[in-house]
Amino acid sequence: MHRQLPRTTLIELLTAADAQAPAPERHLWLIRLLGWLQQPGPPSAYAPGDLPAPCERLPWPTRRLIHLLNVLDERPEDRQRITTLLRSIFGRLDATGLLADYGFPPRQGFLSELAERLRLMCLPGTPQTQDLGELFHLLFRHPYDFSWLHTLDTATTRRLLQLYAGSVEVTEPPPWQPALIESIQLLASQLRAAGLSAALRQRMSARLLVDRPFHRIVQTAETLRDGPHPLQAALALHEVLDTCCAAADSVRHHLDEHGISVDLVFQVEQIHARAQRIRALLACLAAPEPAEGLTPLLLHLVQAGMERHGITPLFSRHYSLLARKVTERSAETGAHYITRTLDEYRTMLRQAAGGGAIIGLTTLMKFAISALSLSVFWAGFWAGMNYAASFVLVQLLHFTVATKQPAMTAPTLAAKLEGISANDAAVEDFVDEVTHLLRSQIAGIIGNLAMVVPVVLLIQGWSNATVGAPVVGADSAAYVLHTLHLQGPTVLFAAFTGVLLFVSSLVAGWVENWFVFHRLDSAIAWNPRFLHTLGTQRAQYWAQWWRQHISGIAANVSLGLMLGIVPALGTFFGLPLEVRHVTLAAGQLAAALGALGADVLHDPAFWWCVAAIPCIGLLNVGVSFYLAFRVALASRGLRVQDRGRLYTAMRRRWRQRPATFFFPPRT
Repeated sequence: MHRQLPRTTLIELLTAADAQAPAPERHLWLIRLLGWLQQPGPPSAYAPGDLPAPCERLPWPTRRLIHLLNVLDERPEDRQRITTLLRSIFGRLDATGLLADYGFPPRQGFLSELAERLRLMCLPGTPQTQDLGELFHLLFRHPYDFSWLHTLDTATTRRLLQLYAGSVEVTEPPPWQPALIESIQLLASQLRAAGLSAALRQRMSARLLVDRPFHRIVQTAETLRDGPHPLQAALALHEVLDTCCAAADSVRHHLDEHGISVDLVFQVEQIHARAQRIRALLACLAAPEPAEGLTPLLLHLVQAGMERHGITPLFSRHYSLLARKVTERSAETGAHYITRTLDEYRTMLRQAAGGGAIIGLTTLMKFAISALSLSVFWAGFWAGMNYAASFVLVQLLHFTVATKQPAMTAPTLAAKLEGISANDAAVEDFVDEVTHLLRSQIAGIIGNLAMVVPVVLLIQGWSNATVGAPVVGADSAAYVLHTLHLQGPTVLFAAFTGVLLFVSSLVAGWVENWFVFHRLDSAIAWNPRFLHTLGTQRAQYWAQWWRQHISGIAANVSLGLMLGIVPALGTFFGLPLEVRHVTLAAGQLAAALGALGADVLHDPAFWWCVAAIPCIGLLNVGVSFYLAFRVALASRGLRVQDRGRLYTAMRRRWRQRPATFFFPPRT
């Protein structure tokens, strides 16, 4: 909570104050003073009198500051020496480094800001500097600083300013007013440069750029110094800032057309941050007296420094919009996986049955790859290629794999939560969506399992009848009964597979966003080389085809490769990871039954594997849905505050119409 600095006394600080010392030593004295303020306990054994009773409720740094001012009032010589020292410190430092630059990245890029924050975290700072921002970073770098500075009242701040001025009254205007105006002008120039960058300018609303706000902001800022009416100039600057921020926010409304990137989100956030800094500086300029404007500005600067200290806030803030677009693009795909009518439910069963038939062939191909006795990596790679090709084929044939649904449908369900605080109808809509989703999941799993088992058994029986041996032999079948046993690590591997299913949905959303951001559909449709090769009509067709299918292909390819390669990489690092996919597991168990014959039905291990199938399906679906649902909520900035209403509504639906969770209505 407090700085770990050598403890010192007030007498030692007053004695060490030397305005003629080198600049680093003067800055170190100021750092030691802040360290003395941060020390817990009574201010000092030396005190002209007890502090007033109200001070007992203040934090120790504030009480020590009041004690310091009281002591200096009793010791004029020390007061004069401290005043001279403070003037020598702040009079030779560049104030714009604090007012215009502190808390902002030196370059407009996410990765450069990440590297800068790592440098601030890992490398020590030096008091040998001419930049007031760098010295400020050494003085106030703990969250506790904001708490105790917030308790400073106007009277205490006025006494501090009087200490710096060396007089009873602070001059009007204050000596730092030119630095405030210069910092506002610097910030306005930075806003103009950011707003007129190509990445933002092409994505902002043309209607909001008609009045050229990013050009006018510099012109308006110049009138603060030279204009005859500074108050009117400040009001005009506030209006221009509002227009600039609205134009920057309009980038978010064109994401479906242009896509989004981390750097783009970062630049929008920086425009808002610099606009907020200008407002804070304007408030300090417009304050009735300097003491009233200084404390809010100081708190704003401390808060800006706190926000730039950590890595986690950077990721959570600047990835939120990207996460929202990824989940929204997943939600667009997920809406097709939710059945709401009887016809859609039957269609889902047929699509899932087709997917199960293809997965049956995939299962036998996996055994064939294993029989090649490849190295661990190449076995995992070709197994992943087998899965990826099968999943893509399922997509192209308009079939479905049940375990892919939850990660895609969770964002769709999260979108229903946005209105639950408004009325009860929104809650009922959410419960309806839950019932639709559960029915869809059940239909998908039933359709997959209903076809994967007979397809594998038929192929095993055909091979045994024609060749004299099944495709999957007895040794492989015994290995299946050992690995799928419910009493083994099957449950953990099934949950791990759910994580991979969730990650594939993020990859799908990210790839589609990347596709849109770089306008690849337009490139396919209008690139001269493509037009010459494909012709106009076919180029248009393939542009539309890739725009519609890029998300699904990315999800299928990434999921298939992860199912095969991630366990191989885990083996390389000594992690015994395996995947347990419910449809693939059911196909493997059917292959074992076809290899060992009816006698295996008397083996308890077989029935333990049968019992593992619903557990695998539940964990595949549950884990992927939970993770996708949480990310969708976080990306929208939502917290489920009305959980009680949701649970009550779902329990009421279960009591009144339990069949709706399993079967669609006939109308």
